[in-house]
Amino acid sequence: MTNSKLFSFEFFPPQTPEGVEKLIATRKQLAMLKPEFFSVTFGAGGSTQGRTLEIIRQIKAEGHSAAPHLSCVGSTRENIRTILNTYKDMGIKRIVALRGDLPSGMGSIGEFQYANELVSFIRVQTGEHFHIEVAAYPEFHPQASSPREDLANFKRKVMAGANSAITQYFYNADAYFRFIEEARKFGVTVPIVPGIMPIVKFSQLARFSDACGAEIPRWMRKTLESYGDDNTSVQAFGLDVVTQLCEKLLAGGAPGLHFYTLNQAGPSLEICRRLGL
Repeated sequence: MTNSKLFSFEFFPPQTPEGVEKLIATRKQLAMLKPEFFSVTFGAGGSTQGRTLEIIRQIKAEGHSAAPHLSCVGSTRENIRTILNTYKDMGIKRIVALRGDLPSGMGSIGEFQYANELVSFIRVQTGEHFHIEVAAYPEFHPQASSPREDLANFKRKVMAGANSAITQYFYNADAYFRFIEEARKFGVTVPIVPGIMPIVKFSQLARFSDACGAEIPRWMRKTLESYGDDNTSVQAFGLDVVTQLCEKLLAGGAPGLHFYTLNQAGPSLEICRRLGL
């Protein structure tokens, strides 16, 4: 991978002191690759808000660039304004702005309905202070009524002030390249970085994929199923498949890679090593 490519790693806020310690060790390993930034997710309806802030503080204190996720569903303008001011005061320069999910049992959708409203609000409140990342869906958002509607929604987020996008993970490079082509025809010119999900455990991956609409190609699913509980084989196969996917994406002009690490360093490190990092 050439130095002009940007790559980044995503974490979720741990729930236990052991998880926090483990994540510190994970970051230490991944920091050796000098990523553009580390991002930290934000639970449904802001349920991990305090923990997200804490991990962002730690990353900043370690001298790395940190990008907190901010989701607006179930939130208020006042709450989002407070969070933005906190991050601005901390010297955070990048935010991943998402609609997010409404947690089960939470009645109100809040004062924002869509991510483009959040992006507009961030721009009005903070001007050009933040580099804003938004989400993109090469295999289309599971709730979109059509590919065209999904592209129109994506364009709205970009027109509202997003600087770049990170995709949902996928395992079919053609889906990504086709999405880029269609987005460009639609007039979207911002960089769209592919999201990469290393394969660690098949049952977990199948659960995630069913929930978010990411397709596991049939040949991959059948191969992974055939390994049963043999996690070593699952991971070895996963490393081969995901490395090949990354090679294809970078060779085809992807601006970089964003790894969904699941708070583990090993798989992402090995893929980066194989890519020549």
